Amino acid sequence: MATAFLGLGSNLGDRGDYLARALALVEENGVRVVAISPIYETEPEEYTEQPRFLNAACQVETSLAPRDLLRLLKRIEKQLGRADPVQNGPRTIDLDLLLYDDAVLKGAEVEVPHPRMARRAFVLVPLVDIAPGARHPLLGKTVGEMARALDRSGVQMWGGIEEGRARGRGSGKP
Repeated sequence: MATAFLGLGSNLGDRGDYLARALALVEENGVRVVAISPIYETEPEEYTEQPRFLNAACQVETSLAPRDLLRLLKRIEKQLGRADPVQNGPRTIDLDLLLYDDAVLKGAEVEVPHPRMARRAFVLVPLVDIAPGARHPLLGKTVGEMARALDRSGVQMWGGIEEGRARGRGSGKP
């Protein structure tokens, strides 16, 4: 079994429910969720004219190869209504493969470690809660070291995944 770390984000609809549903679908597809970070509310980056995100990270154990795990994540995104009319724009759900054991892969379909994770506080702050000692295989730095180097001012604690389900204002269905 491989250990992987996933990033989760949502800024449309019932954001907390989308995160919870995505995790449930990951598990329903045979990937074991080992740890889940608290949820953080974060400012959008790059395309800033959009609602705030909820972001979390999780550690999983899987027998899927990196490419197959990423394909599963993309299927779950579609199942939960993700559409991409604007690059880096609003979305019901965003699931990213951040790290996969100590693998370094760069191909048309999959890139591990995630190429932008080291400069994104909305990725590293949740990830440091569950894996501060996980090491970026290219940079040689731990998640904790990378997180300390970033401005965290746009990242605020929101709650836990169960709270995300309970705080929902609607069905969360696309």
